[in-house]
Amino acid sequence: MSLSTTKTSALRHRNFVLYLCARFLGAVAVQMQSVAVGWQVYALTGDALDLGLVGLAQFAPFVPLVLIAGQLADRFDRRRIIMLCYAVEMLCGLLLIGFTLTGLKVVWPVFAVMALYGSARAFMMPSSQAIVINLVPAESFSNAVALSSSSFQLAVIAGPALGGVLYLAGPMTVYTTVSVLLGLSAILILSMRSLPRRTNGREPMSWHTVLDGLHFVRSRPTVFGAISLDLFAVLFGGATALLPAYASDILHVGPTGLGLLRTAPGAGAALTAMLLAFAPISRHVGRWMFGGVAVFGAAIIVLGLSTSFPLSLAALFLLGAGDMVSVYIRHMLVQLETPDAIRGRVSAVNSVFIGASNELGEFESGLTAAWFGLTPAIIVGGAVTLAVAIVWMYGFPDLRTMDRFPHRMVETPSSDKRNSIKPKRRSGKRRHP
Repeated sequence: MSLSTTKTSALRHRNFVLYLCARFLGAVAVQMQSVAVGWQVYALTGDALDLGLVGLAQFAPFVPLVLIAGQLADRFDRRRIIMLCYAVEMLCGLLLIGFTLTGLKVVWPVFAVMALYGSARAFMMPSSQAIVINLVPAESFSNAVALSSSSFQLAVIAGPALGGVLYLAGPMTVYTTVSVLLGLSAILILSMRSLPRRTNGREPMSWHTVLDGLHFVRSRPTVFGAISLDLFAVLFGGATALLPAYASDILHVGPTGLGLLRTAPGAGAALTAMLLAFAPISRHVGRWMFGGVAVFGAAIIVLGLSTSFPLSLAALFLLGAGDMVSVYIRHMLVQLETPDAIRGRVSAVNSVFIGASNELGEFESGLTAAWFGLTPAIIVGGAVTLAVAIVWMYGFPDLRTMDRFPHRMVETPSSDKRNSIKPKRRSGKRRHP
């Protein structure tokens, strides 16, 4: 097999290609919606705190639902769960169209729609994270992760820019496009072939089984360290939530400029993800993880100090590149360490950390901006992110010294439950296989 064929081997599998297309279209839609909602809310109120409340509205239903969603992802067809979630997200777009047509004067209806969107996202994330490893053979999994990340980041590039341009024709144009794209995503997922049923499909649903994912993550220091590092780093580094205010009050650019600012992190992340697809990280995993977070934090500080549009774009580009490295490593660790029988529940725990870092981070950024001002909030957030990276380096030495990724776990029906939460004895460094 040629090198070029190896680097795109995941694309030879129909289910993965359909999933990749659906994920791309859905991500474009969500990014467009994010630009439109942020600009519309800030235009109505002029209050940076309301931008934080958009994130809080999405996060509020996320926490109580996502662990249950993880249990459902281990019991039912993950493909159908993802399809239904896309349908609910499409409904959110239609509701935003309705509010805009009636002449939106207050922001609470938008917060309500964002809460519904957060609920759909809570059910989608565990299934979406857990399904990729089921769509390709073991030798193509690393390639599938990189391609999936690349497509998502390309959507993060295209979505905000397209949303900013379409917003010039009004928010209804954006929301209509969003609804169409999400409908197509649902159809593509429905077109996938059925996946093999998992061995624990008849396992009774209980509070104990819901918490299996938490027990498993806590028993793996490298996994726990990676996802908790991401939680606290992004929680205090949620500067992107403030971009509508930053674009309007500091850079003095309109919605098109905001779209470009929102695109820059995705451009950095997409380029990094494509590099990882052709040159995946295979050594010094821990160092790469902490290095990515350090670049992320430093870029936030530069963003806070900048009053130049090109410099701000460059800082956001580096922010996305650093974040992509840590996201890639975290996803590989979680999926390779976890048996498929509880992969949905473990992905749910990972989703809680991601949701907390993103939506709760947006609220934290909006709150600190309201208290201390826009620029100090961004700079302090970047400084705290760097401090978190330093503390985690010493708090999780196994992660810091980790050299190679673990092998993909070989599972049998008799071993799924036994291996689900049993800790492994492992040094941080692994010898060459």
